[in-house]
Amino acid sequence: MRKSRFTEAQMVTILREADKGPVAEVAKKHGISEQTIYTWRKRYGVMDADEVKRLRQMEQENTRLKKLLAERDLEIEVMKEIAAKKW
Repeated sequence: MRKSRFTEAQMVTILREADKGPVAEVAKKHGISEQTIYTWRKRYGVMDADEVKRLRQMEQENTRLKKLLAERDLEIEVMKEIAAKKW
């Protein structure tokens, strides 16, 4: 996935600015397309910058936990195979 040149906090700030004024002007000011603003609005909606930061932390934690679960399941599968061969 391509890295954005804006952080999530900057995106939210631009969205709040677009809520107050015309989307076309805000998009031109920041050098992005109007469609980008609408895409960000769909993803971040009415979130604040703090909420976006918390969302990012939760996504990272979720990824870490999924990795741990996959490793645990793999270990269990290996143990079952080892136990089945010994008998």
